[in-house]
Amino acid sequence: MDSNAVIGAGSWGTTLAVLLAGKSLDVSLWVHEEDLAGAMKTTRVNSVYLPDTRLPENIRISSDLKEVLDGASCVISVVPTQHIRGIFSRAVRAIGDDACLLSASKGIENGTLKRPSQILEELTGRRAAVLSGPSFAKEVIQRKPTAVTLAARQEAEARRLQELLNTGFFRVYTHEDITGVELGGALKNVVAIASGISDGLELGGNARAALITRGLAEMRRLGTAMGAMEQTFSGLSGIGDLVLTCTADLSRNYTFGKELARGLTARQIMATRRTVAEGVQTSKSVVELAARHGVEMPIAEQVYKVIFEGKSPMKAVQELMGRSLKNEFTC
Repeated sequence: MDSNAVIGAGSWGTTLAVLLAGKSLDVSLWVHEEDLAGAMKTTRVNSVYLPDTRLPENIRISSDLKEVLDGASCVISVVPTQHIRGIFSRAVRAIGDDACLLSASKGIENGTLKRPSQILEELTGRRAAVLSGPSFAKEVIQRKPTAVTLAARQEAEARRLQELLNTGFFRVYTHEDITGVELGGALKNVVAIASGISDGLELGGNARAALITRGLAEMRRLGTAMGAMEQTFSGLSGIGDLVLTCTADLSRNYTFGKELARGLTARQIMATRRTVAEGVQTSKSVVELAARHGVEMPIAEQVYKVIFEGKSPMKAVQELMGRSLKNEFTC
């Protein structure tokens, strides 16, 4: 029987598996940690990433990639971006010839500067669609109204995946701009760290609003320089995801920024977390992409310096405010 394979059992991967299972679909969930997979089979609970949710019986749980991918008609990657290459290098031979491929990861690979879908396409030799948008796992699992964007090259593929994922509480819109949708999901995490720093320093609502607005301008500049459609950044995967991630404590990147503002180093923060704040490593890739495309991204640059060069968060704010005066819409 055809099944849907979800690769990655963090909070979002587990949530997508539960969403599909709730539609009475056959679902297999790959769990990286063998001990966690064993515990989840016994308790039907992901105690690490989604402890308050019982997993439906029609979710098969395994730490064996081949077992999870066997017979899968759709493969959904929810692997942290920096680990996609390692995991799918092992998985590629087990993916069926006719299986569709959907990326639900948000980030940019260090070194190669590739987006998640590009990594998957390189490894598998097939097209990958992209799912992004404002969607905290905790709220989706509680069946609270959510709207997201699904981008694919072919309309038929987009429609197929739209129907697969859409529910009465999880509304899926289609789009053709894979580059823009994916960049929106990656870049907003960097701005969210900046927003967390601002709120952690108690700089107020004015500062947060300015960061979100100017952060969106940076996202749009880099995106269009890389071939994305400008209007994409006004949609769910752009400003929608940006506003959500920059304003709520459910955002791992926002809370990471708040902890940086308290004086903790990035290494100290990461040592206390099992979840990944994708914006940390993405900031490194973004600075390189900005240089490659000749795009000015001062907020992203300051976030990178605070994380990787130990710059004082307040000093970073002062430098942003002290930049030479400019026209708002020509920079």
